[in-house]
Amino acid sequence: MVAARRSEKSAETEQALKHAARQLFADRGYLNTKITDITAAAGRAAGSFYNHFASKEELLQSLLKDLADESDTSAEDPAHTADFTDPESVRYHIASYWSFARTNWPVLRAVQQAALVNDDFARIAARFATEQRDEVADHLDGFVPAGLRLPGSADASLAMMFVSATGLLQAVQEGGLALTDEQAVDALTRFVYRGLTGRDLD
Repeated sequence: MVAARRSEKSAETEQALKHAARQLFADRGYLNTKITDITAAAGRAAGSFYNHFASKEELLQSLLKDLADESDTSAEDPAHTADFTDPESVRYHIASYWSFARTNWPVLRAVQQAALVNDDFARIAARFATEQRDEVADHLDGFVPAGLRLPGSADASLAMMFVSATGLLQAVQEGGLALTDEQAVDALTRFVYRGLTGRDLD
C-alpha cells in the first residue's frame, strides 16, 4: 500500500512538472525557462526534478514521447481521403494538423528553439518534418493522372504546405494575428489547394 501510494505521488509529480514545463515554454520559451522555474511553477521542491529527469532536455524528450504515443486514428476516420486533388481532403488534413499543432504548440515550439543550440534536437526536428511529409506523400499520387502539375517536387510541395501552416500558427500564437481556428483552416485550405493544384476553390 505504501509503495503504491509512493508510486502514485511520483507519477503526480512527473505530470505536474510536465504541465508546468508546457506552460512555461508557451509563456517565455524553452531557452528562457530554467529548471527552477519549472519546479516552482509545479509547486515542487527544486531537487524533485532530478528524481524524474536528468535535465531539461530529457524532460522535453519525454514530452515529445507523449506526443508520439498519442494514437493516430485519422486513417480510420470515414472523413479521411488520401487525395489532395480533392479540396475536402486538403481541408481535412489542414484541420487535423492545425488542431494537433495548436494543442501541442508549446512542445513543438520548444523543439524548434532547442534545435538552435542542440544538435540532437536539430536532428529530431528534421526527422519530425520528414515523417510528416512521408505520411501524406501518397496523397499526391492522383496529380499526374488528373493532369495537374505540382509547384515543385512532391517533397518540396509538401514541405511548403507544412511550413505555411506552421508559420500561420506561429503568427496566431505569438504574433498577435487574430484568427479563429475556422478562419485559419479555411484560409490555409484555399492557399494550399491553389498552391498545389493551381485551382481556385469555389
